Amino acid sequence: MDQPAGRSYEELEEIFAEIETPFAFVDLDAMWANAESMLERAGDKPIRLATKSIRSRPLIESILERNDRFSGLMTFTLPETLWLADRGMENLLLAYPTANTEALAELALRSVASPGAAPIVMVDCVEHLDLIESVLGSQASPVRLCLDLDAGWWAFGGRLKAGPRRSPVRTPDQAVEMAEEIGRREKLELVALMAYEGQIAGVGDEVPGRPFRSRSIRWMQRKSREEIAERRAEVVSRIREVAPLEFVNGGGTGSLDSTSAEEAVTELAAGSGFFAPGLFDGYSTFSLRPAAGFALPVVRRPGPGVVTALGGGYLASGPADGSRLPTPWLPAGLGFLKEEGAGEVQTPLEGDAADQLSIGDSIYLRHAKAGELCERFESLILIEGSEIVDEIPTYRGEGETFL
Repeated sequence: MDQPAGRSYEELEEIFAEIETPFAFVDLDAMWANAESMLERAGDKPIRLATKSIRSRPLIESILERNDRFSGLMTFTLPETLWLADRGMENLLLAYPTANTEALAELALRSVASPGAAPIVMVDCVEHLDLIESVLGSQASPVRLCLDLDAGWWAFGGRLKAGPRRSPVRTPDQAVEMAEEIGRREKLELVALMAYEGQIAGVGDEVPGRPFRSRSIRWMQRKSREEIAERRAEVVSRIREVAPLEFVNGGGTGSLDSTSAEEAVTELAAGSGFFAPGLFDGYSTFSLRPAAGFALPVVRRPGPGVVTALGGGYLASGPADGSRLPTPWLPAGLGFLKEEGAGEVQTPLEGDAADQLSIGDSIYLRHAKAGELCERFESLILIEGSEIVDEIPTYRGEGETFL
């Protein structure tokens, strides 16, 4: 795959000349350009920031301060949500259901102190409701809930599903049934609906060297956009008859254009687009600038055309295939050896550029996904223009690993 435009190897080497590898960094020039691109694609709708894709509190704060259309946070665990709330973050939506009763009990206490401002919890089944109720005391204020609607697309008479396996709530009838069940429970309150169409937002439609697969993905996504727009509108209309929804959240970085066009959706969600990891190179409708990466030192030269870097096995979650490997970025012309890939303690790379590298030189790579890189590093070095402007902690650097 051709590398997207961005910094040159020489630029990065000059900027990081005094920094010991390995390290992770964020290019603020690229990140803010990506942010503006996302806002433009979102139309006039606000974007809730997905914290799992950033995992650095100072950077999250900077994004929220950048533009008031970046509004609210979509968190990934309840302990993380409460931790952010303790540090002044507001308008928090937990994106995934939780079974953490200790954290739910803490949330219940906070709901008493500030019933309208406590974080919103995601649910998609009666068992979730029972679990939440089991930790509520008699004095608890209602816990605010968001219903997760399955936004996947079922093809060929239901024999094939495109999209993440998330909520069991799919049809308008199922959604209304859940809304009515929540309404019957004194200590629970339905205030929001979410539907994430991952088969559009998280799947690139330009697969290198596979034109037929690319056409198949575009066909699937076109059909899926039509189906979810109609179904989501009906679900929202019917739920509003039994519950006064404060907002309807949808989409992700890869579907901002289409999801923002739906009248039923009041806000969007995005996170990966700020960093533009490797998996977001393969989209035909938009392009992003690489904004986050990591550097490894060359520690061996096994032979002609090959160098070995220290570490590098920073694999992304998902199916166990090559798409989850980091992307060798700079210098251009390096690739993994098929027999070894990216290794826990060493990563051999081959290519024309290898013979130009010496022991101690840096190799720059991009993670396949966004926030998972921060679980490997305690800090992010921020660059702007031609210089380092700051070094900020990741969640890990603040002593937190939530998942």
